[in-house]
Amino acid sequence: MLSVEGIAARYGESQALQAVSLYVGAGEVVTLLGRNGMGKTTTLRAIMGLLPSVGGRLTVGRILLDGQPIEALAPHRIARLGLGFVPEGRQIFPTLTVAENLTAIARVPAGRAPRWTLPAVFALFPRLGERRGQFARHLSGGEQQMLAIARALMTQPRLLILDEATEGLAPLIRAEIWAVLGRLRVEGQAILLVDKTLSVVLRLADRHVLLERGQSVWTGNSAEFQGDPTLRNGRLAV
Repeated sequence: MLSVEGIAARYGESQALQAVSLYVGAGEVVTLLGRNGMGKTTTLRAIMGLLPSVGGRLTVGRILLDGQPIEALAPHRIARLGLGFVPEGRQIFPTLTVAENLTAIARVPAGRAPRWTLPAVFALFPRLGERRGQFARHLSGGEQQMLAIARALMTQPRLLILDEATEGLAPLIRAEIWAVLGRLRVEGQAILLVDKTLSVVLRLADRHVLLERGQSVWTGNSAEFQGDPTLRNGRLAV
């Protein structure tokens, strides 16, 4: 479905990515692993066409969706092709209610009924259903993260991309979000995510891509990762 082929990117004179390659097939869950500052968020931004908005630019490589290049498209056009993004920091609309946040960006696919509707996302996140009339700024941090995920689902994504979806949240909320992602995986939702919770992502994901200094240096499944102690204790050690 998605193929990233040797992309490089810069922020001004700073080289942020040097050679990142990865792919995500239909129904797969893939993680980007790496220490802080290794290019994980920049890679996700590049896929979504968001580098220009933060002063960056893609300089080399291709990003393909179903074999068609998307690296030159505007972010809204990329989103309409079926990529749903949950950014770091949530970026919900604080002065809109929960329901308004969801309906403001809802997309109805041509020729078929939408998989994700308000009742469907409220069934997935009952807390949001209970707070559907509250302004988003009054939600807790965990509830805001749930809203960010639900909002991305309302775009009917073929691929859901999440950047640190559980970082800084209370353990109970984190467990609830991981349970939701596990359910989505079972239902065949393709997911690309960045998260530091190795104990969970090693169970959830089909494959992992390790980034070091803006390069993809290792790709493999969870069994291969666990069988190589240099990955956890060396390349991922802080």
